[in-house]
Amino acid sequence: MSLHRRFRTAVAAAVVAATLGCSLGVAAGSDTRHVAAEPAVPSNGLAQLPPMGWNSWNHFAGRITAADVRGMADAMVATGMRDAGYTYVNIDDTWEGERDAAGHIRPNAKFGDMAALAAYVHARGLKLGLYSSPGAKTCAKFEGSFGHEDDDARTYAAWGVDFLKYDYCGATLLYPVTRENQEALFRRMGHALRNAGRPMVYSLSQSGEFDIWRWGPGTGANLWRTTPDISDTWASMSQRGFRQLELAAWSGPGHWNDPDMLEIGNGGMDTDEYRTQMSLWSMLPAPLLAGNDLRTMDAATRSILLNREVIAVDQDPAGRPARRLQKQGDVEVLARDMADGSVVVGFFNRGDASASVSFAWHRLGSGFAGTATVRDLWAHQSSPAGDAFHGDVPRHGVVLLRLSR
Repeated sequence: MSLHRRFRTAVAAAVVAATLGCSLGVAAGSDTRHVAAEPAVPSNGLAQLPPMGWNSWNHFAGRITAADVRGMADAMVATGMRDAGYTYVNIDDTWEGERDAAGHIRPNAKFGDMAALAAYVHARGLKLGLYSSPGAKTCAKFEGSFGHEDDDARTYAAWGVDFLKYDYCGATLLYPVTRENQEALFRRMGHALRNAGRPMVYSLSQSGEFDIWRWGPGTGANLWRTTPDISDTWASMSQRGFRQLELAAWSGPGHWNDPDMLEIGNGGMDTDEYRTQMSLWSMLPAPLLAGNDLRTMDAATRSILLNREVIAVDQDPAGRPARRLQKQGDVEVLARDMADGSVVVGFFNRGDASASVSFAWHRLGSGFAGTATVRDLWAHQSSPAGDAFHGDVPRHGVVLLRLSR
């Protein structure tokens, strides 16, 4: 964080502290105020596989309404996404209204009856997710959960919410940005969710500060953002995705590294680049949260998001992460061991021109050279593996193969 931003944060924190007063546990002074430590939160046992679903932010941002959410739920059923494993319909920031006289959070006029919306989503075999912040305000300046964590968690449970994305952004106006403060505030909501009486997947968002992958499990969270916000460009997507290979040791069943949502179908990248995102996120493995308008998907977008052979890689029950085998020029060769003993190998071309690649299968271990079968997960074709792969990978593209002994 820059010195300028630290100064602005300290000034804003002093103003908020004076406004909110000590009833919320905010001590005076900008450099000495810290959140009281919270005990570690036990695992909730959820998200044994990377969560799959849809989130409103990438396409709708602050324009999202209850009608849009209903439309996305209907589209997830009609397109086959639900049956392919996409489960969560997640509303990001800007759903929040004011608190009532008793302090209970209420939706704003765009959403109305949140329990009715949850019932609509549940009736279609899907689950509903919401967004909040440990700050008094969210990133978009709507009502946050600070000082109301327990009540908000109980309210979400009463509505029928199944997933909470908790974004640290607004809390920068209350406290200095430290690991200790972030960890304590995330744990505070983790305890509140645990005591709310309804299972809710808990997702943290804070751009990967302070190596959150090392301490995220102690907050009770099931996934945590490891990067700044993604955008619909090759540079943004590839930088965030390939960086996850360095963090693989901290990701697995019930606790997943999250390089942010899918941009597939939003128009900023081409088909090869979107196939790369779907393949890379599945190899890592990472949560698969679509972020496009599901009602207007073209055939190419549907073919990527609904590729069940690639989804099966992401959802493999072993939950083992990908590893980098080698780098050939601009091509990165990644491998992931599957629960059934097969190995998925991805040839990812990060360069701006097509690339020719050769790779000997014996490097995967015994039993793969000569007698294995290879399945191309995008071409949906099987063939004898032979002794090696020889082929071309398009610019910014991928060849994704599954080898079975």
